[in-house]
Amino acid sequence: MKAGELYTKVLEYFEEKMPVAETELHYDNPFQLIIAVILSAQCTDKRVNMVTPDLFARYDTPEELAEAHPDEVYNYIKSISYPNNKAKHLVGMARKLCSDFGGKVPETLEELTTLPGVGRKTANVIQAVVYNKAAMAVDTHVYRVSRRIGLAPKSCNTPLSVEKRLMKHIPERLIPKAHHWLILYGRYTCKARNPECHNCGLTAICKEYAARSKKTAKAKEKSCHTE
Repeated sequence: MKAGELYTKVLEYFEEKMPVAETELHYDNPFQLIIAVILSAQCTDKRVNMVTPDLFARYDTPEELAEAHPDEVYNYIKSISYPNNKAKHLVGMARKLCSDFGGKVPETLEELTTLPGVGRKTANVIQAVVYNKAAMAVDTHVYRVSRRIGLAPKSCNTPLSVEKRLMKHIPERLIPKAHHWLILYGRYTCKARNPECHNCGLTAICKEYAARSKKTAKAKEKSCHTE
């Protein structure tokens, strides 16, 4: 199957099965979202959502967070992975917002990645979710699902190469939503350790599933010959 046909089938499936797809992080404004995304690195959204209500209540604006000491912020996020570094990043991010951007979360990749704690993935999340830009954030779920299905070949072995592949083949209008489709599918169906292939409607076109089925069939055939 050619790449264009595969992408068409996958996107049509997601549009039918997941007409509404959005971030599971809780937030009320761009400032809160960038905090939540920084905290979500190597941590579950569920855990982040348990921490952020008190954090947001204490630091309602970039100015308030910019005046905080990382040790104080640490007390609010200590149940999050890497709390020491993330506390420093949050304070540094807020200070940079205030000093360089007037307290407003910037829109471009170049500007966003100048903020402490904000890498390409986080910047793309902000661009897609807040500003509805055609930006594809590749986290572990997007990376895994894309390579399993075949949207990205095995030669795409870095997040950036997967991002470029997806950006090339997904229509611009669908890129922000496709980001969430792939994340949610990886989180609840195409799981890392135990993918729920029995609940997946993409097995007929999934390259990983085809390879596994072929391997299983060969093993059974070999077993029959040795009996």
